[in-house]
Amino acid sequence: MKGIILAGGAGTRLSPATAPISKILLPVYDRPMIYYPLATLMSAGIRDILVITNEADRGNFERTLGDGSQFGVRISYETQYVQRGISDAFIIGREFIDRDRVALILGDNIFHHAEMVDTLADAMNSKSGATVFGYRVPDPERFGVAEFDKDMNVVSLEEKPAAPKSDYAVVGLYFYDETVCDRADSLEPSARGELEITDLNRLYLNDKDLSIRIIPEEAEWIDAGTFESLLESSEYVHDTEKSLGKKILCPEIVAMKQGWVDAESMRSYLKNQKKNEYFRGIEREIESMRRPNPGSPRWRNAGGSNPARVPPCLWKQPDKADRRSVCRSYG
Repeated sequence: MKGIILAGGAGTRLSPATAPISKILLPVYDRPMIYYPLATLMSAGIRDILVITNEADRGNFERTLGDGSQFGVRISYETQYVQRGISDAFIIGREFIDRDRVALILGDNIFHHAEMVDTLADAMNSKSGATVFGYRVPDPERFGVAEFDKDMNVVSLEEKPAAPKSDYAVVGLYFYDETVCDRADSLEPSARGELEITDLNRLYLNDKDLSIRIIPEEAEWIDAGTFESLLESSEYVHDTEKSLGKKILCPEIVAMKQGWVDAESMRSYLKNQKKNEYFRGIEREIESMRRPNPGSPRWRNAGGSNPARVPPCLWKQPDKADRRSVCRSYG
């Protein structure tokens, strides 16, 4: 499966902050916004990734991410010269997709949850049709909305309805089979002149080939495309990392966990970076991966009476925040 990050658009909702640079490159806490959707695709096991950007910012994205080798992935780039909607990504990316299955994530969408890796794996295992994600929101009229029957099967999809039929927004992460490019080609522009993602999903729904995964309410989904949500996303990442005592949603860490980059290569990469708190956090995480797991047979205290068998220099007892159920977060 391949992946696409849609990072085009003019970012008018964040003007004038986006006058000098794409909103997808604005900082969310201590790294560019695009690091978060990139980490999500990588967490799903996707290594071949296309970034679609606008003409003015393409060079900035290339300087930010390069070819992706530092993260153990391959990143290529295409330009969306005219804003024609989300579904246009599959027309622009047709050659890249090459009749493979593909996941699309919007560049300003941030997902985080303890079970997110399992949720992504579930979508990855679907060999046909489309898989989308629903999240309960207080303002569904701002989004594409899914209507359900009593068994929580999707019966209709509407784009930004004035009177939503449910509180579940279809969020900016989609998995499609190899027919998606042909389906996108068949779409007609909407009244606002765009190839709507809801219309594409409706084609799958009409063929009874669309499934939806509900993201639990305790998960975090942020559409960081407004001033308020941009601030909220930075605060969320800061507070979550402080609570857990580790970094989240970092491509460097995901690459290490996936086994795509070894410790030696990552250290070599980090040597060339500024010694700021972001990269120090990456270094700490790398070192923690090298420590023995106190729950493994090697360190387990069979007699149950001598905790000194775990050398204190190699393992630190987790604090209360680390023992919470949200501890098993990805990235």
